[in-house]
Amino acid sequence: MGRLTLLLPAASRFAGVAMPPALAKALGRADRAQADAGEAAQLARYLTLLPQGWPAAALTRLLDAGEDDARRSAWLRADPAHVRPDINGARLLGVGATVGIDQADVDALLPALRPLFGDAGLQLDAPHPARWYLRLAAGTPLPAFSSPHDALGDDVFDHTPRGDAARRWRALESEVQIVLHNHPHNAARLASGRVPINSLWLWGGGTLPDAVSAAAPTVYSDDPAVLGAARLGKLQGMPLPATPGIDGDALIDLRGQRDVRGLVERWLLPALAGGEAMFDFADGLAFALRPSQRWRVWRRPLAAFHA
Repeated sequence: MGRLTLLLPAASRFAGVAMPPALAKALGRADRAQADAGEAAQLARYLTLLPQGWPAAALTRLLDAGEDDARRSAWLRADPAHVRPDINGARLLGVGATVGIDQADVDALLPALRPLFGDAGLQLDAPHPARWYLRLAAGTPLPAFSSPHDALGDDVFDHTPRGDAARRWRALESEVQIVLHNHPHNAARLASGRVPINSLWLWGGGTLPDAVSAAAPTVYSDDPAVLGAARLGKLQGMPLPATPGIDGDALIDLRGQRDVRGLVERWLLPALAGGEAMFDFADGLAFALRPSQRWRVWRRPLAAFHA
């Protein structure tokens, strides 16, 4: 039997989810650890990039345009986004695929934005409707941009980059928002029941790593950056299957799954029937499960994931 490593949402997300008795018993007997929290730390435990980091834009560029293209430049994602003003500021409510974007949106909006970035010495393109890119010169100083995963639903001002390197980007973002606010295509989107694309979310900057290695030869994920890393590392990268039933050693990326009850029933419980398994939660909690642990009869069942 193989070893399955499941990358899971934060254990706190499972609050209120009933713990099936078989799972409670197995987790109570498992080896438990607390590691660093956060998306970057969680990925770094199982995917090793040289040099270290997580340049999501370069990794997804490899997936969208090939390694030769991705190697030529540094990259920054500039994904179409919907920001909604409210009484306390403005909230990021959609980025990329979550704003319901298609090629017609790209064809309408991209030509209006390209001159703006061209005047700043940057090239904007969109090889995938939901993933837009800025091509940068190697060594371009970049501030710390927040990923959409961290910022979605938050006030955008809490994720505004700071410091000297950020001034240029804040000015560009303001100009982008003016162009998009005045673009007639957004009126057409509103008329059709869709939210306007009124901003670009900048994130994931960097260059393609020199090498990638992983804790397993097969990686299942719906995250394009993870699949790009798998391709660079000559791993077998595959989308998440509709149903479990994975044989052999595999890294299974379930971080983006919203239905935590479904995760318990469809992934965690079936993993108990295999060989070894690792359940790694985004807030750093981890359980290592092995068949030999069934003899730990003195251990009490776990009452809750976050206990």
